[in-house]
Amino acid sequence: MKDVFKLGNHEFTSRFILGSGKYSLDLIKAAVENAGAQIITLALRRAVTGDVANILDYIPKGVTLLPNTSGARNAEEAVRIAHLAREVGCGDFIKIECIRDSKYLLPDNYETAKATEILAKEGYVVMPYMYPDLNVARDMANAGAACIMPLGAPIGTNKGLCTKEFIKILIDEIDLPVIVDAGIGRPSQACEAMEMGAAAVMANTAIATAGDVPAMAEAFKKAIEAGRTAYLSGPGRVLEKGASASSPLTGFLED
Repeated sequence: MKDVFKLGNHEFTSRFILGSGKYSLDLIKAAVENAGAQIITLALRRAVTGDVANILDYIPKGVTLLPNTSGARNAEEAVRIAHLAREVGCGDFIKIECIRDSKYLLPDNYETAKATEILAKEGYVVMPYMYPDLNVARDMANAGAACIMPLGAPIGTNKGLCTKEFIKILIDEIDLPVIVDAGIGRPSQACEAMEMGAAAVMANTAIATAGDVPAMAEAFKKAIEAGRTAYLSGPGRVLEKGASASSPLTGFLED
C-alpha cells in the first residue's frame, strides 16, 4: 500500500513541503525535482505584485498551491487574504498565519484559531501555523482544521526542534496530521521530526541558503523518507538505566 497522508480530500505521497520565505527558480526546481515536493507555499503578495516575478509562473502544474496569510495580524485580516487567494485562482488550500510580534514572528494562536473556524466553515482546507499548545491545537481540530502546523523554532532561524517535547504531545494527542513548520535547519532535524511521527515537514531557509541547493533538497528528501520508515518500523526500546549486551554473555569458546 502507498504511504500517503491526507489534507481534506487530497492525498499526498511526498512528506516535504516547500515554505515561502525565500524564492528563486532554482529553489522551486530543486524542491520539486530533488526533494519531491507536491505542495509549495506562497505568500499571496508574491503572486499578485506587478513589480516582481510572479511566483505562479514558476510552480509546475500538478503541484498543489498553498497560499498563506503572511502579513495578517489578526483573524479578520487572515480571512480577507484567504478570500483574495481564492479569487486569484490559488484554490481552497490556505495556511493561516496571524503574527503581531515583529521581533520573534511568533504566531498568535488565539487569532489563528478564530480564522481557522471561519474559513473551515467556508470550505477551505485550513492549515494553521501555531505555537505548539495542546489546548489550542484541540480547538483548531474541533474548528475544522485539516492539520496542525506547530513551529520547531522561530521562522528562518534554522535552529531545529526547539519545541520538540511539545510537538510530540500534539502528535500523541491530536487526531490530525502534524506538520512541523519553521525552524528546521538540517536534514537530520527533519528526520528526527519524522521519527517522532510527524506527517510532514515544511522547510525553506535551510535549503534556500545552502551552498548547493539541489543537493540539500535531495538530502532533505532522503532524511524525511528515512525518518518516516524508522517511525513505521517501530523504533527499538530505550533503557533508562544500566546496559544490555547485544551479544550473549554465555557460551564463550573454551580452550
